[in-house]
Amino acid sequence: MTERYAYILMIKEKWWNEFCRLNRLSRTKHSYVQGSWAPPKNAELLFFYVVKPIGEIQGYAEFIERKVGKMEALWEEYGRESCLPYEEYDDLMRGRLNVTFIRFENLWEASKPIPLSNILMLLGVNRMPRRGLYIGKETADKLIELME
Repeated sequence: MTERYAYILMIKEKWWNEFCRLNRLSRTKHSYVQGSWAPPKNAELLFFYVVKPIGEIQGYAEFIERKVGKMEALWEEYGRESCLPYEEYDDLMRGRLNVTFIRFENLWEASKPIPLSNILMLLGVNRMPRRGLYIGKETADKLIELME
């Protein structure tokens, strides 16, 4: 697929639930933290695929940017947007040369999450890639329609 309108991001249930909790408390901007150079580089939307045992796309948000840099410098600038306390961030990222903050806003929780079997059929793939997946605008619009 050549069009890179949106990106399906793999996320653990623990972090998804925390982003949703913070969103309900009126936090508007969020940052998902990953080690090293993590995708996406460019996109309009992020879809959140909550990994097994859930195995569903449970929402989406507007992609702001991907920031890659030194662990301490990025924490100073964007740590307040993360759902991690500093101690957990430090434990998870210790020893990494670079870390990635995937920034997003306007998080929307799906009223009807999309199960894995439906996602695979829509995307025409046998399994979800571990690092995520770019999708085109038409596919993104279909996903949004299925969630509403």
